[in-house]
Amino acid sequence: MGAACLVEDSAMRRLPALLLFTIACGGQASSHPKRPIETASISSSTPPSVTTADTATVDLPLALHSQLYVEHDATVYARSAGVVESILVDLGSRVAAGQLMGRLESTDQRIALDQAQEKFNNARQMVQRQRTLKAGGFITQADSEQVELEFREAELGLKKAQRDYDLTVIVAPFAGVVTGRTARVQRLVNPGDSLFRVTALRPVLAAVHVPETSAAKIGVGTEATVVALDGREAPARVIRAAPVLDPASGTREIILQLTGNQPQLVPGSNVTVRLGSERRQVVAIPRTAVAPDGYALVWANDKTTLRALTLGSAIDDERVEVVSGLSPGEKIVRNGP
Repeated sequence: MGAACLVEDSAMRRLPALLLFTIACGGQASSHPKRPIETASISSSTPPSVTTADTATVDLPLALHSQLYVEHDATVYARSAGVVESILVDLGSRVAAGQLMGRLESTDQRIALDQAQEKFNNARQMVQRQRTLKAGGFITQADSEQVELEFREAELGLKKAQRDYDLTVIVAPFAGVVTGRTARVQRLVNPGDSLFRVTALRPVLAAVHVPETSAAKIGVGTEATVVALDGREAPARVIRAAPVLDPASGTREIILQLTGNQPQLVPGSNVTVRLGSERRQVVAIPRTAVAPDGYALVWANDKTTLRALTLGSAIDDERVEVVSGLSPGEKIVRNGP
């Protein structure tokens, strides 16, 4: 880092000034250093205002990683072969359940349906006439059965023709938003080709696997908090819990549903789920001992070292958990009284 820089004892009593000093001497405050940085050496045996990293046994919420998802997320496939005739929605369009999204060319299916309808109408008239004649005893049982058979065949033919026509219509399977579109007008498609993807926006769910030691305390109805990567939070509630533990991992799967109206927390977002509680021993330091960017000044051997800390949950109004970067008993410079 270059030659050591000496400062007055009074400058060592203020964390911001020391951070500025570190930058002036070539230190980097915007990114974590690969190794601790010696920022100053002190000739006096009297240290600056310091505090000692202590341990605390606390009940803190479990913090489990998850990814938000929704139950209804489906790809809409072509159900028959044909050329795409029209597209009525686009990427980002909101759709209702059963809403028309597009059509395949259906001229042949329409003609077949009209023919089947005509055949069915004729067969129905014939069978009604035959039933009247049979009731009067004017025709044989064999003649009546033949007409009944032809009527059933015409009825089934009409259902098939109607089904073939319906398969040329592309509809939304449920309410949601179009999150994918591969359909193109005049494109020839075959059964199974993807056309659209529809995703429901609500309800938003998160799945976590809770360790066995804490799983017994969490059940349906347990309240939780979902925290996004940018710090935004949303309330959640447990709606389903696996009745048994997974023998491989020793955890229980828990499904949570976001209960607040949080449109910014969308399916696919990576989040941290905080729920239940876990009694554990943690390293605790005052909030005032850590700079906003996560750095602290560690005091040892009459000198300070700039060190990056990984912080956890707040313990109370004054203390915060240190996940890594500091051991119990180490001394750090306080920023303030």
